[in-house]
Amino acid sequence: MRFQKEFMDSFQSFLDSGNYILGDQVNKFEQDYAIYCGVKYCIGVSNGLDAIKLILEAYKVLGKLKEGDEIIVPANTYIATILAVSNTGLVPILVEPNLETFNVNPIEILKVITQKTKAVLGVHLYGRLYDVVALEEISKDFNLLLIEDAAQAHGAIHKDGRKAGNLSNAAAFSFYPTKNLGALGDAGAITTNDDDLANVLLRLRNYGRISTYENDIKGYNCRLDEIQASFLKIKLKHLDLDNERRREIAEMYCTSINNEAIIFPTYKASKNHVFHQFVVRHKERDKLKTYLIANGVETLIHYPIPPHKQQAYRELGHLLLPITEKIYNEVLSLPISPMLTDEELYEIVYAINNF
Repeated sequence: MRFQKEFMDSFQSFLDSGNYILGDQVNKFEQDYAIYCGVKYCIGVSNGLDAIKLILEAYKVLGKLKEGDEIIVPANTYIATILAVSNTGLVPILVEPNLETFNVNPIEILKVITQKTKAVLGVHLYGRLYDVVALEEISKDFNLLLIEDAAQAHGAIHKDGRKAGNLSNAAAFSFYPTKNLGALGDAGAITTNDDDLANVLLRLRNYGRISTYENDIKGYNCRLDEIQASFLKIKLKHLDLDNERRREIAEMYCTSINNEAIIFPTYKASKNHVFHQFVVRHKERDKLKTYLIANGVETLIHYPIPPHKQQAYRELGHLLLPITEKIYNEVLSLPISPMLTDEELYEIVYAINNF
């Protein structure tokens, strides 16, 4: 296993410490990740969904959000983004994506802003930053909170040098094992430069307490696990190199696959994309997937059912979101692990070129 010796050494240190909840490992990782993202604060939490929920709950504590407020979210996203909104008593307003980038279309955001709109929750889907400048301008012009769902974009860099996690009022990260920066179980974090928000978040994640037996707000048990923090601290040192390898793989796919039916993600060799997934489109996606499996190439569909068509959100089933539905019917994720060898990539390319 990659990093096995470092993990084992870290685990032994964890055992010997006798400090298993919010100890030195969490503190050290929070400091390292805050520096990495270029922000004042990193608050380690239990997972990515809880990270978004805690941000929204913290803004409610601060009086900047209240139940019933509208939060603009991309229609083209994993359901967790929308769950965080509805689970906190807020109203998700779904907005269509840009077909080329898969990310939320700023023009569509402008069409749905009302007096009830209080925040934009943008998603850096598949590892590509959303239109940072446009969303910042919209948020400023309409006095809206801007929140990043950065669960898939660890290390993505905007053209001005800022990283994912430092492009909004607050950002939520997931460290699910398959992420570019993944733990060995569930884990997450929130990054922000807001002193007041960070203060509330530190209490909210830990029962709302200000001391061992004093609780001044109604909080949760959403703490980052000490052992996961120790693993993340080790893997963080390798994140940039892993992201570079992902970009190399993406460039190889784009230059070596010669199949006119494949629609590639737009990519201009910038660092605003860390390719958590390499997602192509094909009008006969299911046939392509079946063919690749038969030829030894495992693929995935991220994601087969859009949130507004899920039974959990049947109240949104009436929404007309043709671009979102087109994407969900055509996308296919090709292998993109930084552990892939060039030989394995050649085999994948060969198979696709012969479809």
